[in-house]
Amino acid sequence: MDGEVSKLIMSERRDYRICTSCTGPALVPTTVKMPKESDIRIPVGNNTLYVSRVQARYINRITIDMLYNRDDIGSCSVFY
Repeated sequence: MDGEVSKLIMSERRDYRICTSCTGPALVPTTVKMPKESDIRIPVGNNTLYVSRVQARYINRITIDMLYNRDDIGSCSVFY
């Protein structure tokens, strides 16, 4: 995981999840997409980064460019 992602999670003081969107892997707060039991859990300070098992097979690194863009949510309304 890139340092920028860790910094984001710790500064926001909330959990995030890597899930599937129509544009690829998306880094979203768990308030946008709740974690699943099958997710891989990565501790980040006092918070957790959840990684979809589906996405875990395809990504080598978690980078800040995976951070979702609120404008994209309207055009990609379904997160898996």
